[in-house]
Amino acid sequence: MKIKKPFLIAEIGINHNGDVELAKNLILNAKKAGFDSVKFQKRTIDLVYSKEILDQKRESPWGSTQRQQKEGLEFGFDEYKEIDNYCKKLEIEWFASAWDIDSLYFLDKFKCKYQKVASAMIVDLNFLKEIAKRKKHTFISTGMSTKEDIDNAVQIFRESSCSFELMHCISTYPMEPKLANLDTINALKENYKCDVGYSGHENGVVISIAALFMGITSLERHITLDRSMYGSDQSASLEISGMMNLTESIDKVIISVGEKKLGVVFEDEIPIAKKLRAHIKK
Repeated sequence: MKIKKPFLIAEIGINHNGDVELAKNLILNAKKAGFDSVKFQKRTIDLVYSKEILDQKRESPWGSTQRQQKEGLEFGFDEYKEIDNYCKKLEIEWFASAWDIDSLYFLDKFKCKYQKVASAMIVDLNFLKEIAKRKKHTFISTGMSTKEDIDNAVQIFRESSCSFELMHCISTYPMEPKLANLDTINALKENYKCDVGYSGHENGVVISIAALFMGITSLERHITLDRSMYGSDQSASLEISGMMNLTESIDKVIISVGEKKLGVVFEDEIPIAKKLRAHIKK
């Protein structure tokens, strides 16, 4: 059984809490842990949320309304330019999942190599057609999705000749192990004949490691500096120690699987065999 190291995505999302220095700290730790990329989320607040929702009361570090909270979590051009420069300096890829077409146009200002369709956006066919026009390799999360939703997305990307891979995902935060259904990864591969990754929201790293044995080509996990920080995604995120545990465990798994060597006595075993079998008469 051959296991290849998946493309590792550190999902910062909105865990930066509107602080570009915090975002840079997360990027640095993702790089140190061995991730291949970091990912953010971009929203045009007045398009994604109704005025009724934005006017609702909500206490947060930025004020007492939903609008103040959501605007406090959004980065603008200057912040993303700083992030772009910092990622180039560290030699790590970055990209973002747009939640509306205006945000997609915003991200066009940067030369990101990858795109992401969040689970929430897989049902927006106009959005899918627009993102597929860009011909960038796209990760498509399948949380909260019916087979018809996935069928439509795959058809759009294939008709547009846009490279993509699906990502098995369960959109609960944090996800309970009983909901993981990792065998769905095999079902997605068999049904759509494409690469399939895993976007995990569980606590710990065990389920993500198990996904390796399903032949995933990408692995995405939310990251944070502290799971007790303000934010809806923090509790389903990996802290620095968890990030290191994940990447180190992946390397160990890949090494330990090794090759099929039936009946082979390894060189390191020879002196042990001599010692433990010394009493046996041949």
